[in-house]
Amino acid sequence: MHEDDIAVLMRALGHPVRLEILRILAKRAENCCCNDVTDSLSLAQSTVSQHLKVLLDAGVIERRAQGTRNNYCVRTDRLAAFNRAVGDYVSGLDASPLYCERMSNKAS
Repeated sequence: MHEDDIAVLMRALGHPVRLEILRILAKRAENCCCNDVTDSLSLAQSTVSQHLKVLLDAGVIERRAQGTRNNYCVRTDRLAAFNRAVGDYVSGLDASPLYCERMSNKAS
């Protein structure tokens, strides 16, 4: 996963409502529509729809048409790839020299 992909996912996951929507979708599995999410939150349907669109655009969730309804589910493969990428990225940062520690030692 490229840094641009990581940034897109971080932006999508960077809102508490979207994190709550992911929890709701994960609990409900594949049979969850926008109204189901709206019923679980104290938000307007239009607000929930906007948050779902951000998650869809980032590839965190998937939409499946079922009759006249759109059902949503979490893309666990995408989240797993994100988890690995962030872990690798942070590990790479940990391997760098401890700049902040050296700077604080100089100031002392």
